[in-house]
Amino acid sequence: MDPDSSDPTSNLSPLEIRNALYARCAAHPADTIFDQKALFALNVIPNNNLKLLLECTQKLTQESLFKLLAREGRAHWRVVKKEDAQKYKTLTAEEALVYSYIETAGREGIWSRILRSKSGLHMTVMTRCLKTLEGKNYIKQIKTVKFPNRKTYMLAGLQPSEDVTGGPFYTDGVLDDEFVHQMARWTERYIVGRSWYQQSPDVHHQSRIKKSAKQPQPSPNQIVSERNQALESGAINSNSSKTLLPFPPGYTAYPTIPEITRAINDSKISPVMMKAAEMKQLLDILVWDGRIEKNRLSDSYKAVKKRAIAVMTSQRAADDDTDEAEYDYIGVEGESALTEAPCGKCPVIGFCEEGGPVNARTCEYFAEWLEI
Repeated sequence: MDPDSSDPTSNLSPLEIRNALYARCAAHPADTIFDQKALFALNVIPNNNLKLLLECTQKLTQESLFKLLAREGRAHWRVVKKEDAQKYKTLTAEEALVYSYIETAGREGIWSRILRSKSGLHMTVMTRCLKTLEGKNYIKQIKTVKFPNRKTYMLAGLQPSEDVTGGPFYTDGVLDDEFVHQMARWTERYIVGRSWYQQSPDVHHQSRIKKSAKQPQPSPNQIVSERNQALESGAINSNSSKTLLPFPPGYTAYPTIPEITRAINDSKISPVMMKAAEMKQLLDILVWDGRIEKNRLSDSYKAVKKRAIAVMTSQRAADDDTDEAEYDYIGVEGESALTEAPCGKCPVIGFCEEGGPVNARTCEYFAEWLEI
């Protein structure tokens, strides 16, 4: 019995074997790299005939259906789509060389100086090749955020990566200040709403607050529920900063990056879907500007009190259509969590100790700060 009779490819012609090899490779993801062992594993080459494999790969490379790569000193191959291979057939040797380097660069693109260095072509020849490729709509010139004055090229059918474009905060390589401003305002307002709550400063409320010193402190869930009910009923009043109250200890609803990202995408304020990494960049800016604080233990964010007052004052001004709607940096120069708390600027902090004449239990500054 012929040992090759059980191999379905043993009776195929070299052309049929070559076509079968290409079809098997093309069925894999486009970025798959094949070495000799991987090609044999496709069970297309009869008896793992090395000579026949080299003939097939050489012919496919000549037809631009395979791209030869050098990895770790050994030959590797990558499949080229037939429509892309057809492009190579219409190009001269120099144009094909330039196109191959641009294709390899992918979504990052390649700088013209690096392209010239790799190709070894004269500047005049390379310029002519680039113009021809652009005229055929095979490649395009893009502007990078990091190096806007460099001539960078990539394939016409690809979209630049975020490292090249700068992400959603850039338009045509230029920082979109208005978009960043609107996103920052919305994000800060959202964090304020999850960091502080307001109530009407009526006599009943003040007496209830005073009594609360002798009564059990309401739970964080009760506080959140009370705030939501006040929002729905319109009972919230922001006419005085004294109506702005912090959530009690144990409150865990400060927003995190995933929550803020989901909220801003649901709001449709951004024309593109924001990612958590992009929102982190925006939140970092707000932290550096002193507009919000990061809770390192819970990886969440909260608004400082004076920023919250400024934001809420701005919201009322916007509702009234007044000029006070611009609230950026209102009265927050030099403010921080330390200076906001009474201890940060207490004139008698040197005498403060447990059981002493000045202590946290009887501190009048704390009573005023917490409005008890």
